[in-house]
Amino acid sequence: MKFIHTADWHLGKLVQGTYMTEDQAYILDAFVEAVEQEKPDAVIIAGDLYDRAVPPVEAVDLLDQTLDRIVNQSGIPVLAISGNHDSPGRLHFGSRLMKDKGYHIIGQLSEHIKPVVLTDAFGEVHFHLVPYADPSVVKTLFQEETIRSHQDATAFLVEQIKANMDKDARHVYVGHAFVTPSGGTEENTSDSERPLSIGGAEHVDAHLFEDFHYTALGHLHQAHYVLDEKIRYSGSILKYSLSEEHHQKGYLVVELDEKGAIQVEKKSLVPKRDIRSVKMKMEEIYNQPRSEDYVFVQLLDVLPVLSPMEKVRSIFPNAMHVERIRTAVERNRHDEKQTPKTGMSEMELFDAFYQEVTEQEASEEMNAMMKEIFQEIQDADK
Repeated sequence: MKFIHTADWHLGKLVQGTYMTEDQAYILDAFVEAVEQEKPDAVIIAGDLYDRAVPPVEAVDLLDQTLDRIVNQSGIPVLAISGNHDSPGRLHFGSRLMKDKGYHIIGQLSEHIKPVVLTDAFGEVHFHLVPYADPSVVKTLFQEETIRSHQDATAFLVEQIKANMDKDARHVYVGHAFVTPSGGTEENTSDSERPLSIGGAEHVDAHLFEDFHYTALGHLHQAHYVLDEKIRYSGSILKYSLSEEHHQKGYLVVELDEKGAIQVEKKSLVPKRDIRSVKMKMEEIYNQPRSEDYVFVQLLDVLPVLSPMEKVRSIFPNAMHVERIRTAVERNRHDEKQTPKTGMSEMELFDAFYQEVTEQEASEEMNAMMKEIFQEIQDADK
């Protein structure tokens, strides 16, 4: 059986005040074209279809159009779950009506986790769709007082599935969680990932999924496998922060053979506009080719640049952020042992200021110029 694993579409996403809907429509159009060419038996979306519980109308329309092309026009089933950004109730609404058409969406966790069963030439493949659920929700739903963490909740749900697992079928787990090799703390792969809990209790041990032939995960935005190549994140379809600058976005094509062994191929998606950093002087920026990319600019100019965003956008019209890198260094320095400024002369104050901003001493030419300026000010006050 061949299926496509994707996740973290985050439709309706805002990045630095810019709606990404146009870029998402572009990338999803490319994704649907790829699905039509691949002709998989199913498409898995492992959570965070939307970026917020109440998405904008444009995001809802985009999801509707995308699913219509995959499910109705191409006849390919879609198996989806809600993520921590989604509204479980909104996504779950109409799920009974839509599953007959081939759209299997599980927004809300229920007491009975029944698999979606698809068949190929070798028999049944059971897809276990487990939406994101806070440990408190799992605890209340199943009346299990011992559940206190994401690890506890996931371990309990996996045991529920395994207790009713058909030994003759192949099994795919679809979930939305922060899975690490042994459940230990690790850094998020992106600044745009919202923490699942406070205090480091969000991590889940990858060993829990060893009995599944494949585990399709969502939440972390960088594509990678955890512990074993059959436990994977597809990553997000677009870059949603500068921390994702070096991520290779796309989707996974997974083939499951008769015995459940897998072959996974990463396929790339090329965005309409990239998110990247630019680190150079203003003069060098003027020599760059015009680009529609979303850029984060760090200016290396020693002296301040007047109206920097206006100037940068003459070359990069979609620039999202501009800062002088020296100013950023200065802002983050909190040296309490700095020399007291009280009683300093004008030139001493200038020298101290110049060193804090540029982290180097002023040149003789600069000092001579400042002395002339201070002298002119003193003469004017007489």
